[in-house]
Amino acid sequence: MKMVLGSRTVCVLIVNFWFLLSCSVMTYGTVTDIFCLKSIKDSLEDPYGYLKSSWDFNNITEGFICRFTGVECWNSRENRVINLKLSNMGLKGQFPRGIQNCSGLTGLDLSMNKLSGKIPADIDVLLPYGVTLDLSSNNFSGKIPKSVANCTYLNSLRLDRNRFSGQIPGELSELGRLKTLTVTNNLLIGPVPKLPQVPAESYANNSGLCGSPLPPCQRN
Repeated sequence: MKMVLGSRTVCVLIVNFWFLLSCSVMTYGTVTDIFCLKSIKDSLEDPYGYLKSSWDFNNITEGFICRFTGVECWNSRENRVINLKLSNMGLKGQFPRGIQNCSGLTGLDLSMNKLSGKIPADIDVLLPYGVTLDLSSNNFSGKIPKSVANCTYLNSLRLDRNRFSGQIPGELSELGRLKTLTVTNNLLIGPVPKLPQVPAESYANNSGLCGSPLPPCQRN
């Protein structure tokens, strides 16, 4: 026996389908962003209790994570993080890989903490839509990974006052949106990338750097 559906019934079914689909997408975003913040909290030492006192995951009201200290959401009614501003909190540990689960994250500010270790080699996977990245005034070390150049939305990259060594990846010159780059007070060497918009003072206190707008590199 064939089932015949009226046009009104079909319309109701279609509306219900799209409603359920949109709810599932929102739930997915909510769940992953909550997990993102939980993993960040668990991975960092928080000696002054900024995260411990504010990041309460027992509260499950609408948009509850958007009221956490340092957390900005796309809107106040949806648990989707757009910016993390965790500057000057005395945080210790390494770069929090959990940010990958904040799938809509565009801004990350970890400046003026006591974080150490390297920038992950897969930073482009962890922060694919990053517009601003501020790791300044920490204890990060090692090389600046070439994969930073795959963060094609980057507008501002601040790495000053750390212990980065080696060369600045020349691939950064391919970041067409990059307006701000600061790497002062590090241990960097070699030619700087071709970024006409970046002034000489943005490279200050790296005795091994050379090339325009700095003095020319010496040929061996």
